[in-house]
Amino acid sequence: MSWAPCAAQTPNAYVADCPTRVVLDRISDKWAVLILGLLAESPMRFNQLLRTIQGISQKMLSKTLKNLERDGFVTRTVAPTVPVTVEYAITDLGRTLAATVDPLRLWAQTHFDAVLDAQRRYDASAAGTA
Repeated sequence: MSWAPCAAQTPNAYVADCPTRVVLDRISDKWAVLILGLLAESPMRFNQLLRTIQGISQKMLSKTLKNLERDGFVTRTVAPTVPVTVEYAITDLGRTLAATVDPLRLWAQTHFDAVLDAQRRYDASAAGTA
């Protein structure tokens, strides 16, 4: 099966150089999904996000927030306080994305046991044939 090249008027994610792949890469990132889910509920400060999303490093949180801001999914607002307060909020575009990817998070929370069971069966079967 052949796919037409990606053009601005007809995006095709199956074409290697299509910009939609960059968007798919960003939105399929687990940290981006978790951050967008939280910000869809309410704006949050950096340390609130860091405390809430267990396992994410400061560096990864910072990088992911910058990428989400660059892509138009998140805004960063600096309040003129002492010390400076920075708050992150989801944009309208980010809300459309969160509404799309949050069901994936919910699916993972619901079906992780079945996936882990399948992995154990596969690993046991593969170990028996090695």
